Amino acid sequence: MTVRVRIAPSPTGNLHIGTARTAVFNWLFARHHGGQFILRIEDTDQERSRPEYTENIFQGLRWLGLNWDEGPFFQTKRLELYREAVQTLLDQGLAYRCYTTSEELDALRVAQKARSEAPRYDNRHRNLTPEQEAAYKAEGRTFVIRFRIEDDREIVWNDLVRGHMSWQGSDLGGDMVIARASAEGIGQPLYNFAVVVDDMDMQITHVIRGEDHIANTPKQILLYEAMKAKIPEFAHAPLILNIDGRKLSKRDGVTSIFDFKQMGFTPEALVNYMTLLGWSPPDSTQEIFTLEQAAKVFSFERVNKAGAKFDWAKLDWVNSQYIHGMSVDKLTDLLIPYWEEAGYEMTGGRDRPWLEQLVVLIQPSLTRLVDGVGISQLFFTETVEYSDEASTQLKQEGSATALKGIISAMDTTSQLSESILQDIIKQVVKEQNVKKGLLMRSLRAALTGEMHGPDLIQSWLLLNQIGLDKPRLTKAIG
Repeated sequence: MTVRVRIAPSPTGNLHIGTARTAVFNWLFARHHGGQFILRIEDTDQERSRPEYTENIFQGLRWLGLNWDEGPFFQTKRLELYREAVQTLLDQGLAYRCYTTSEELDALRVAQKARSEAPRYDNRHRNLTPEQEAAYKAEGRTFVIRFRIEDDREIVWNDLVRGHMSWQGSDLGGDMVIARASAEGIGQPLYNFAVVVDDMDMQITHVIRGEDHIANTPKQILLYEAMKAKIPEFAHAPLILNIDGRKLSKRDGVTSIFDFKQMGFTPEALVNYMTLLGWSPPDSTQEIFTLEQAAKVFSFERVNKAGAKFDWAKLDWVNSQYIHGMSVDKLTDLLIPYWEEAGYEMTGGRDRPWLEQLVVLIQPSLTRLVDGVGISQLFFTETVEYSDEASTQLKQEGSATALKGIISAMDTTSQLSESILQDIIKQVVKEQNVKKGLLMRSLRAALTGEMHGPDLIQSWLLLNQIGLDKPRLTKAIG
């Protein structure tokens, strides 16, 4: 058997982390078994579906490295297939036309609530006579197609994550609506029906999705049986929760996958972290791995039942590991768009070799790519603003004298290097009789406006290459 799985997002919003994590689990399972990963767009909600959301889904999956083997397939282009399947159920007496009005359904719910009963359809139109149907049509009533669900039926399956699962037909809310009416007769299919027809047609072997779909599974199993199809295996992964244990939402600062890109996370780090949201590798000490490495050892035996808490600090740590291990060339390519968006101009000697030197300098200090904007600002501005701590340092006795000595020593050499700068520092310390600590702190304050930051000597060299070191030293002396 060839494993065939699918990810089936609805283009009613941008690709978010819950759907993306489900896509990761599907992709890993397919790759582990040498199977197929299929993309299907469930766009039957035409009022809310937007082409820009569809494109966002495509771009997000590609950015994460989750390339699909088949598709994309669109449900709106498969309506005839659904209508044929509905008609088959009608012909077999497994489905029927229901003419109950919305007002009648509302009254039913009110009565059930008054009796403290769970809301459910009472199957009142299950056995209409042709004469009754004709009378309802004459009234101008529209209909929906309902699938028969027997209350005494028990539906069981072995969930790959949760083990034995059992539901009673009486808990499924009565006969299920599977399609609406249209001027042509059978109209738009509803989710539970369309997804089953699609999975049958695409020969899906494993349905891997979030636990919020568990209640849909018994209904779908009944539909598979009614249409005499092979029932796929089901795996319901835990939901992603916030720090308070509630389902992650926009209120937690998480919306589109591309929000994470804007925040400065790399796709490799994000999919790595998403893999750990509910799954643990056989080697519990291994937390950094590629999708391909994870696929080799992925199994649902190591997927947790409990919800996976989203931890920003952990994601930051994973991201920092990828940034710190990245090649200078690649990291430079990733940082340039952030610098450009911040308005930094790549002029005045800031060519590619200079930018790569800057990347080497700041790389160990980066957690997110966006951090490269703030930490490198001093290299893209003519002057710097002094922090309170830096201003205090520059007012220290001996600070101005030490900086004057530095400028004088620099005037005697045509080209600076790390060794020459170290010699200049030693020379000034000796000639001016100042402590090296005072000199180094004053240098940092004058050149960067701060008392903490990347390596001072390397920062000095970079500023020298674009001619900003001496003007800043001169300004600091006052």
